[in-house]
Amino acid sequence: MPIYYQQNINDFTQLAVWKIEEAESFFTQKVTIQQQVTHPHKRLQHLAGRFLLPYLYPNFPSDLIQIADTRKPYLTNEAYHFSISHCGDYAAAIVSSTQRVGVDVELVTHRVNKIRHKFLHPSELSNWDIEALEEQEKFRTLTLLWSAKEAMFKWWGRGDIDFSECMRVEKSTLLPSGILNARFQKDNFTASLELHYQLSNELSLVWLNND
Repeated sequence: MPIYYQQNINDFTQLAVWKIEEAESFFTQKVTIQQQVTHPHKRLQHLAGRFLLPYLYPNFPSDLIQIADTRKPYLTNEAYHFSISHCGDYAAAIVSSTQRVGVDVELVTHRVNKIRHKFLHPSELSNWDIEALEEQEKFRTLTLLWSAKEAMFKWWGRGDIDFSECMRVEKSTLLPSGILNARFQKDNFTASLELHYQLSNELSLVWLNND
C-alpha cells in the first residue's frame, strides 16, 4: 500500500499522503469522479485525493461532496471538515470531525522562484533572506512558503485572498519537520496560526487544523 506519510493528528483529525502507483481502475472501485476531468493524470490525482477521505474515515460520505463557488469541496452538514491537495504522483488529504483544516503538498521546483513576489510580502522576502540562500535551499524555502499559504487559503475556504497581504509567515529555521507560525488577516478577521510541515529536497507538505 503506497502510503507515503500518515499521521493521527489528534482523536478527531487524520492526515495522509498517497504516492500514486496504481491504475485509474484501482480508485474507481472505491470512489466515483464527481467533476469533468479530461486530462488522464489530473483525473488520477483527483481520484486518489477522493480515495483518501474514506481511507482516513471509513464512514466519510464521498458521494455527498459539494463544490462551492470558490471551488472548495465541502459537505453541506459539515459532519467532516476536509482538505485535499495533489501534485505530480502524490495526493494528500486531511479530515477532521471537529475543526477546519487545510493541507497542501508541492513538488520542490525552481518555478516557484518566478512567482515569489505574487505570494510573499516584501517583509517576508527580507525576513527569510531569500536572496542570500543557496539555490537548492532557496527553492525548498520558497516551495514551503507557497505550500504554507496554499494550506491557509484552503483552511479559510472563502476565496478572495491576496496571498502577500492577508497571510504572513514568520521566519523559522527549516528542519525536515517542524512548525511555522503565521498570521492571517482578512477584513475584520484575524487569526494566529500554527502550520505543521514535512520538507525534503523533493516534496513539501504543510497542514493546519484550527477553528
